[in-house]
Amino acid sequence: MAEIITLVLSNLHAVLLGAAILIALLKGAPLASRLLEWVLLLPIGVGYLWAGFFHVVMPEVAARSIGWQVSPFQFEIGVADMSIGLLAILSFWRSLSFKAAVALYIMLFSIGVSIGHVREAMAGDLAPNNFGLLLVLTIVEIIILPILLWGAHREGAARA
Repeated sequence: MAEIITLVLSNLHAVLLGAAILIALLKGAPLASRLLEWVLLLPIGVGYLWAGFFHVVMPEVAARSIGWQVSPFQFEIGVADMSIGLLAILSFWRSLSFKAAVALYIMLFSIGVSIGHVREAMAGDLAPNNFGLLLVLTIVEIIILPILLWGAHREGAARA
């Protein structure tokens, strides 16, 4: 049981993304709007709160998982992660315009994060949370967020 819990918590972002997709599919139409809501709520909202918590409260654990040394910048990135998480969670109950603003910030932030992690990997940092599944999921979110926003906008226009 401990191994299963460790596996889930170590891959929480992937688990939450899978849950968001499953819930959105079960909730039915309009699919793009539902998927956008659930992606913002679960993998981004809860996932960023989780990451921020570790950077702020357990910086040694977070640094080790990324291949970093403990740094004062971890507190800053932790607060930024928690801010993103809270806004993404709040967006679940807000308008498409609010969701779009949150998603745009997440996309820009994630592009910068991804570039930084790839640059670190090229310098030899192949730690799991630097150059692994989390980076892949971050890039996937950069790609799917504008697609979901566009789809949600089209669904809203079709209903109007």
